[in-house]
Amino acid sequence: MANARKSKRKAALLGLGLDSDGHKRLTKGDNFMLVGGTQDTHEQMTEKAIKINEKLKARGKQLETVSREEFDDIAREVGLKKIKPHEN
Repeated sequence: MANARKSKRKAALLGLGLDSDGHKRLTKGDNFMLVGGTQDTHEQMTEKAIKINEKLKARGKQLETVSREEFDDIAREVGLKKIKPHEN
C-alpha cells in the first residue's frame, strides 16, 4: 500500500573546506552546513552560502524549489565556479 502522505522535498548545501590550520570549524544554517577550512576559507564559504540564500529569497524561491540551471546562475553570481570532473 502506497504511503498517503506526500513527501516534502528537502535540499541543503554542504561546504567542505579542505585546507586546515589545526582548528575545527562548523557552521550551520537553515539549509546549509559548512565544515573545515582555514579561518579565511570558512569565512568565504559562509559569505557565499548567505549570499545564495539572499538571492533565493529575492527570487521568492527555496533551495528545494529552484531548478539546477537557476541554482547554477545564482552560484555564478556569488562567485562560485563550476568545476568539471577530470576524465581518465
